[in-house]
Amino acid sequence: MAHGSWWACDNADADTWPCPAGSQPFPSYRGYDYLGAALAARGFVVVSISVDAINMTSFDYGDRARLINEHLRLWQQLAVAGGGPLAGRFVDPGSGRPVAPAFTGHVDMSRVGTLGHSRGGKGVMWQASDKHRGERPAGVRVRAVLGLAPVKFDDPEGDHSDTLITTLPFTVVTGSCDGATGEDGQQYLDDVTGRNKMTDYSVSLHDANHNYFNNEWTPPAQFGEDDSTCPAEELTPGRQQDALTSYAIAFYRYELYGDRTALPVLTGQQPLPGATSTVRVVAPRH
Repeated sequence: MAHGSWWACDNADADTWPCPAGSQPFPSYRGYDYLGAALAARGFVVVSISVDAINMTSFDYGDRARLINEHLRLWQQLAVAGGGPLAGRFVDPGSGRPVAPAFTGHVDMSRVGTLGHSRGGKGVMWQASDKHRGERPAGVRVRAVLGLAPVKFDDPEGDHSDTLITTLPFTVVTGSCDGATGEDGQQYLDDVTGRNKMTDYSVSLHDANHNYFNNEWTPPAQFGEDDSTCPAEELTPGRQQDALTSYAIAFYRYELYGDRTALPVLTGQQPLPGATSTVRVVAPRH
C-alpha cells in the first residue's frame, strides 16, 4: 500500500527533509490499518509504506513506483533467504520490542497485489504499465493492482504519458463526492478498453470522500479535512471504509487466489455494505 500526497511532517510549516528538529514524519502510512488488518485476518501479508520523503522532495510519479519496487525487492530477499535490510528490523507495535516473525518461506512473492491512494494510485498504475515492466524486481510477480481514487494528469508528450497499457489485472475505486480525483480514475479504464487481454473493473462509491479512505487524513485527525463536493450527502468514514474493505478483499481474493465466490462483488451482483455504487467491467480483448 502506498499513500498519496499529504504533509510530510507533523509540523505544517516544515519545508525540509528529513523533518526539522521537533517534528516527526507524518503517519499517513498508518491510515489504512483498518484495511490492512482485515486483509491480514484472511491470510495476506500487508505492508503499508511511508512516502513522506517523496511528498517533500519530488512530484515524479516514477519515484513512487520505484519506491514500491524497492520495497518488493527487499521483501523478496527476506522471503527467499531471510536476509537483506529488513531482517531483524521488525518490532511489536504495542510494546516496541523486537520480534522475529518467520516470513522466510511463508510469503509468496509470485502473488503480489498493490494498492495506491491518490497520487499513490498514479504510482501503482505507473508501475503496472507494460512500458515499466522491466523495473519490477526479479522473482516478484504483481498480479493485482488497485488504484484508490488515483490521480491521472495527462501529459501526452514524452515518457510522462498517462496512457495505461498493461497485461496486469487492475481495478479502480473512486467516489462521487471526490472533487480531487472523482473522474480521473475511471479514465484508466478508458485507456485499456479494446486493448487489454485481462478483465478489468471499477467501482464508484456514491457520496464517498477522497480523504476518508485514510484515517490519518480524516477529521478530527491532525490536518484532517473534509474536501467533499457534497458534504451534506457524504458517507460516514466508517461506512466508506467498510465498503472499500469488502471490495478490496473480493478483488485480491479473486485475482491472487482465484476465488470465484468473490466475483459477484466485482461485477456488482452483490452490493457493498452500507453504500450504493456504480460498477464498470471492461471485458478482455479477444
